[in-house]
Amino acid sequence: MSEPSHPRDGDFELVTLRNGHRAVRHLGHGEVMHPAVGPWQEALRLYVDQPGLADRLKQPGPPLVIHDVGLGAATNAVAALTRARDLGPDRARDLHVVSFEVDLAPLRLALADAEGFPFLQPFRDACEGLMKHGTWSEPGIHWELKLGDAVPFLESELPPADLVFFDPFSPASNPDMWTEGVLARVRRHCREDGEGALLMTYSAATPTRVTLLLAGFYVGAGVSTGTKGETTVASTRFESLAAPLGTRWLERWERSSSRAPHGGTLTPEVERRLRTHPQWR
Repeated sequence: MSEPSHPRDGDFELVTLRNGHRAVRHLGHGEVMHPAVGPWQEALRLYVDQPGLADRLKQPGPPLVIHDVGLGAATNAVAALTRARDLGPDRARDLHVVSFEVDLAPLRLALADAEGFPFLQPFRDACEGLMKHGTWSEPGIHWELKLGDAVPFLESELPPADLVFFDPFSPASNPDMWTEGVLARVRRHCREDGEGALLMTYSAATPTRVTLLLAGFYVGAGVSTGTKGETTVASTRFESLAAPLGTRWLERWERSSSRAPHGGTLTPEVERRLRTHPQWR
């Protein structure tokens, strides 16, 4: 999928997918960011348009806050910024994006490949300002970076999230970010009032959904992306889910060989908590 001569930065390299899209791959575990339909289409479909970001920004109110967990090459964040900027005078509220990232190499690589990542170019100054100063703003849009291990930031004060883009590397490659403890911290920073908050992630695996439920979310099916039949949406409010998991999912979980949460074991207490979750009431 890539040649040794392809640009590299630290633990990452640029690759060309079979469909012609450019993407970033980790040299250690080999995982590719947004591998199915390419980064831009996945970002728009899964993280930005699925929760109706544009419509939310048309409704007057306080700043809409996104917690972007796993900045990567900034595709998800820039997709949100693009939707906000494109609304122009129709935007009735500000957008505030908080991105979490431990390594800026993917973003540096993507910015250096203007042909492969053209969607980043309108926000090149924003990306460079973010990397240099940790923050960037224009009228009505504010973007800030939490650089380093996400967990300490998730233990500090953050603006309550309306939306969470949960996009770290997979549980197999980055297991520490998918535990109940981490997702519970993410949950504590979600908005409780109004419509609550939505979390979008590409993983539809049973352990992912189990972990989200144990962390205090309600959980539903999300849109398909490329080769994935569906993804996952979690919420602080059951009513905000378009396709909530039901008792049929619980019955399948009972028969599954992957019943434990990420990073945990299936104890009688875990089983009790899952079966008595308010999702099924």
